[in-house]
Amino acid sequence: MKTHKDLDAWKKAIEFVTRIYNISTNFPSHELYGLSSQIRRAAVSIPSNIAEGALRKGNLEFTRFLYISLSSAAEVETQLIIAKNLKYISEIDFNDLQNELETISKLIQGLIRYLKK
Repeated sequence: MKTHKDLDAWKKAIEFVTRIYNISTNFPSHELYGLSSQIRRAAVSIPSNIAEGALRKGNLEFTRFLYISLSSAAEVETQLIIAKNLKYISEIDFNDLQNELETISKLIQGLIRYLKK
């Protein structure tokens, strides 16, 4: 691995953040400092923790940051469910975002398995 930018998990997470920002702009204005802000922060945390962990010394620290990234993915999943239930996002967008998040989570889990060997 050259840098975190070479990792598929990081690349897909960056694309995911962009989608979250675009979709959350359609949330009601009263959610600007609520769900909209919360889901954006959690989504940004996914690739940010991958990047930070990749630059740490040793696999143990990288693994710890990957687990934090996975936790952020679970947080985003919860917030997406809330957004869908409140009808802030369509069922189609929800399913697409869920699938992307699942792919990202699997890539992160694969990295964790690799680092633990």
